[in-house]
Amino acid sequence: FLLMKKITKKPNNKNARGSSAQFFVAGELCRRDLVAVVTMGNTPNTDVLCSNVEGTKFVHIQVKTFPPGNQKVTVGMKAEKDFGKNFIWVLAGIPPKEDKSEFVYYIVPSSEVCKNVKKMHLDYISKPGKKGQQRKDSSMRVIFIPPYKDHLGWTIEKYKNRWDIIEDLLK
Repeated sequence: FLLMKKITKKPNNKNARGSSAQFFVAGELCRRDLVAVVTMGNTPNTDVLCSNVEGTKFVHIQVKTFPPGNQKVTVGMKAEKDFGKNFIWVLAGIPPKEDKSEFVYYIVPSSEVCKNVKKMHLDYISKPGKKGQQRKDSSMRVIFIPPYKDHLGWTIEKYKNRWDIIEDLLK
């Protein structure tokens, strides 16, 4: 008979934090008298679908989560595509349960994300790496979280808690 040592591993709550962020974003929108539905992964590029109460105008929201205090949030190549004015990125700073930091949200139009993420990535891969080597392209892109900004100077600070961007699209 073998005695098995119990392995205690700290759970990685990245997926749980990402899922909960979608509900926190939907909750913030509902608090503002809008209708918000978490798509549960059933809608490409849309984590939260939001409409006015009448159901006559819609906004598609892509949520990306980061722990407050992080320097950046990772996004995929779809961040380089402008999905139109009714597509919004919400970067959600969701603190771990033991962290007393406040929740923070950056509500950024797709056109801003697309333009700046693409420009930064092209500039980054066009320059040599630390050892002078050609950088390899990858499917990952990043957006820097204030107070940080990308190497070209773009910052999303002005989009902090800008729920009015979504509200205005649904008037």
